[in-house]
Amino acid sequence: MAKRPLPKATVGRLPRYLGYLEGSERTTVSSKQLALGAATTDAIVRRDMLEMGISGTRGVGYDVATLITTFRDELGVEEDRRIVIIGVGHLGTALGNYAGFDASGFHVVGLYDTSPQKIGSEEAGHIIQDLDHLADDLGPNPSDTIAILAVPARAAQGAANAAVAAGITSLLNFAPGVLDLPDEVTVRHVDLSTELQLLAYFS
Repeated sequence: MAKRPLPKATVGRLPRYLGYLEGSERTTVSSKQLALGAATTDAIVRRDMLEMGISGTRGVGYDVATLITTFRDELGVEEDRRIVIIGVGHLGTALGNYAGFDASGFHVVGLYDTSPQKIGSEEAGHIIQDLDHLADDLGPNPSDTIAILAVPARAAQGAANAAVAAGITSLLNFAPGVLDLPDEVTVRHVDLSTELQLLAYFS
């Protein structure tokens, strides 16, 4: 039976809950403690738990191991997930070296580029592969892989097209602009310039 979809706001808080709990040595946690750790309110925590059918014990709280398992299952990271990075410039190289991926259950399995000067060289412990070979490298379950686009804006659509053609349906895009992709493809955008401009406005 398919899981009932969670509200987007609840899904958006799950990584914060998970990050707090996985970095904690607690065996139980109250809604107030979880709220403080995830920068929200205990009322919202209780509502999110209710959405997922999780019950706590009065005076004790929630079992941390159960919460971690449930949150990882809801997020689809109950098993390790593969990552490929497309674009091996400064950002792509930095992402390839980011130790936090492994700690969160995500593993970089390949770096890809279109530059003949970069293809065949080594970065972050991987030999940079030609983007044209992506489909051949992914194996029979390409939709289990997440592609990170660390390319300039002018190359983003082409990189996204190559990832989708290879069977990838989840993209994290660091390039500014809108991508024209099939409805079944999920894209999350991280526009660093926009975020910095907003910080400048509010500072």
